[in-house]
Amino acid sequence: MTMLRTVFRTCTLCEAMCGLKLELDGDRIISVRGDEDDPFSRGYICPKGVAIGEVHHDPDRLRTPLKRAADGSFMPIGWDEAFDLIEQRLGAVRASYGADAIAVYMGNPIIHNYGVILLRASFARAVGSRNCFGPGSQDTSPRWAVSYLLYGSSLVTPVPDIDRTQYFLCVGANPWISNGSLMTAPDIRRRLRAIRERGGRIVVVDPRRTETAREADQWIAIRPGGDAALLIAMVQTLIEDGKIDEHRIETMARGWTEIRRRLVAFTPERVAADIGIDAQTIRRLAREFADAPASVVYTRVGVCNNRFSTIATWATDLLNLAAGRLGEVGGAMLPTPAVNISALSPYFNDGYARWRSRVRKLPETFGELPAKCWRKKSRPAAPARSRL
Repeated sequence: MTMLRTVFRTCTLCEAMCGLKLELDGDRIISVRGDEDDPFSRGYICPKGVAIGEVHHDPDRLRTPLKRAADGSFMPIGWDEAFDLIEQRLGAVRASYGADAIAVYMGNPIIHNYGVILLRASFARAVGSRNCFGPGSQDTSPRWAVSYLLYGSSLVTPVPDIDRTQYFLCVGANPWISNGSLMTAPDIRRRLRAIRERGGRIVVVDPRRTETAREADQWIAIRPGGDAALLIAMVQTLIEDGKIDEHRIETMARGWTEIRRRLVAFTPERVAADIGIDAQTIRRLAREFADAPASVVYTRVGVCNNRFSTIATWATDLLNLAAGRLGEVGGAMLPTPAVNISALSPYFNDGYARWRSRVRKLPETFGELPAKCWRKKSRPAAPARSRL
């Protein structure tokens, strides 16, 4: 008779990293629960975590390599035979057409595991192709690019201190459903409710009235693609109002004088018509944000998926910096990771614009090209510029 045993693991299906308590009968998962003693998730897990056992034991899950037969069906083969076949086929393609004739797509949850990230870069180097893609090249590359250019590593990302903020400005994100992408906060619904329970405010800026917007104190509709202009106009408002501690900025960052000069053109009155938000509302948002005891602006997929996504992501960090919220309690904090990201950065294939796509000349980010880096024959080629 097999004795049941309990093991504790961390769920890597998303950034929340919830603690799991699994009951095993031999190698079979009998039950999955949240780990009440996990100091981070405190027993919370989402439906994906609960279903890990079913996914692991799903009868349709592949447990051995399959080879397509002549009639289109698939037959199981051994690992040695599979690796020999892969080497033969990929080797022939590289010999005939070069390494870039091979495209590599690596999905989630690679980004949630340091070890796998290291193997990801090693595998890409072994293949030798620059045509590598992944989920990041669809919805996160602007964030990776901005982090690399501002902080020296794509994986150095400011995280909203959602548990201590008093004013949560959520732009182009829906954490009520996404569970807080790049926020690393289990049980995000409880955390969002707690903001209002302690007297804080939640303001959502999004073209769609999302699930998060329905729970917020205010929802402001914005024209798609207007995020960068909104955030920059808010910074310009704070400059006009004299609400910026420029000495503090100079001690933390370089280039503020030049940025301030360039922002003069982006007044709320100038951008209002383009983004669909009137100047009075833009100014009110900026003042509320700066006057709150603690505030943070958080942007995600919606901001990363438009023409000015890289600028908008940069403007996110700029607003947090200008309002004195970058690196402060209740603002956008740079956590100290268990692993020294900066030291490992070269092994992650970390970087930006080291090569570009063949046709549209789009830049790589974090070793990946944008997922859509081709053009239709009926359309003229896009100009070569740093647009993700």
